[in-house]
Amino acid sequence: MRASQTLKQLKAEWITPENFQPYGQVIFPSGDGKAFDQQDAQLNLENGIPRFYIMRLHGKGQKFHQITRHVKCTQCLGSLAGKDWLMAVCPPYNDINQPVLEELAAFRIPSNCFIKLEVGTWHAGPYFDHEFVDFYNLELSDTNVIDHFTHDFLKSDQLQFEMV
Repeated sequence: MRASQTLKQLKAEWITPENFQPYGQVIFPSGDGKAFDQQDAQLNLENGIPRFYIMRLHGKGQKFHQITRHVKCTQCLGSLAGKDWLMAVCPPYNDINQPVLEELAAFRIPSNCFIKLEVGTWHAGPYFDHEFVDFYNLELSDTNVIDHFTHDFLKSDQLQFEMV
């Protein structure tokens, strides 16, 4: 890290439906046969072909300097194999083209739930200390090609973040 850069620590709180509400939803297990309601993921996948896949990420750690958003769809992420993970988020203010630094938050996500990011939610992660983690990911087939907007805090503010 260059001398002019600042490393800011973000305290990662355990995720709950209430504290994650500005960014999306937290989906916990429900009984088989339960009727669809507001506790289920409220998806927006109408702007393309949905893609549901398993991605393997290696050695992500807990530091980041970039944050991304998708403005054409919701995105769902969850870990496999019982591994907790971290995610940093900023609210989806879709009328501005950068995240609101003062509203950056970090969450620790247990393996017994998944998150649905609201359309436009800025997100950095998943991050973790494990050697690797497999994640299921639901987004559009071309999300990472045509709907991938990234803000680099190092370039704009000389900032890097660490989730603790």
